[in-house]
Amino acid sequence: MAAKKPTGVVTRGTTNPNRLRRVDRYIASLAVLRNEQPIVVDLGFGASPITAVELLSRLTKVNPRVQVVGVEIDRERVELAQAVARENLNFVHGGFETPFPTSLSNRRATVLRAFNVLRQYEEAEVSSAWKLMQSRLEEDGLLIEGTCDEIGRLSCWVTLDRTQALSLTISLRLRGLDLPSKVAERLPKVLIHRNIEGEKIHNFLNALDEAWLKHAPLAVFGASQRWIAVCKELRNAGWPLVGDPKRWRLGEISVAWSAVA
Repeated sequence: MAAKKPTGVVTRGTTNPNRLRRVDRYIASLAVLRNEQPIVVDLGFGASPITAVELLSRLTKVNPRVQVVGVEIDRERVELAQAVARENLNFVHGGFETPFPTSLSNRRATVLRAFNVLRQYEEAEVSSAWKLMQSRLEEDGLLIEGTCDEIGRLSCWVTLDRTQALSLTISLRLRGLDLPSKVAERLPKVLIHRNIEGEKIHNFLNALDEAWLKHAPLAVFGASQRWIAVCKELRNAGWPLVGDPKRWRLGEISVAWSAVA
C-alpha cells in the first residue's frame, strides 16, 4: 500500500537562528513539559533544522528527557536534517497529520509547535488544520500556532488544547518599540484579517497602544517597567489576562481567546 500523502503544502521554508526564542521560552514554562517523557513537535521546520535543534537545547534545560520531533512536508529538507538527528531529536516527512518516527509510533505530542506555517494558507483553511493537529495531542497536550518576524522581535501565537483555543499571546522586544500594535503584521492567520474597526482583536491592540503611550514616563525606569504597567492597566480595565504575571517582564502578555476571537 502506498504511503498516504502528507496534509498541507510546501512553505517557503525561510528561517533564522534564534528566530523562535520567544515561543521556545514560553513552551519551556508550560507545566506539561514536566511530564515524564514529553514529546515536542516542531511542525514545518523549514529549509534548515536549526529551529528544532534550538528547541531541544532550550527544553532539555527544563526536562532532560524531552524528545523533539521535526516534521516537514518537503522530503529533501527532512533528508538534509538527518545530519543533526540524534537519540532525542528525530526528523520525519509529513504535514498537519504529524507522523512520528517508528520508535515513538504509539505516542502523541505533548506540545506541538506550528510556527510561520499557516500564515501561507487561507483563513478558511485554519480550522481544519487546527483540528488535525489537535487530534495528535496527548490528553493534556497543547498546540502552539503562530507567527513571528524574520528575527523574532515580534511574535504572536494561539495556545490550544485538544478541543479549543485557550489564549492569544503577544511577545515583543520592548526596547525601541514604537507601539505594541506593530505586532498586527504578525498576527496568526486566523486573526490577521480581523484587525479592523469593530473586531475584538482590534480593540485589544488599541487598548495596548493607549496604555503604552499613557505609561511612556515609566520608560526612564526601563521598557520592562513600562510594559508591566501596561499589563496591569489592561487587567484592571477588565481584560481577561491569563498566565503568570512574572512573564510580563519578558515583553509578553496572554489574554483569554474569548476576548479576541
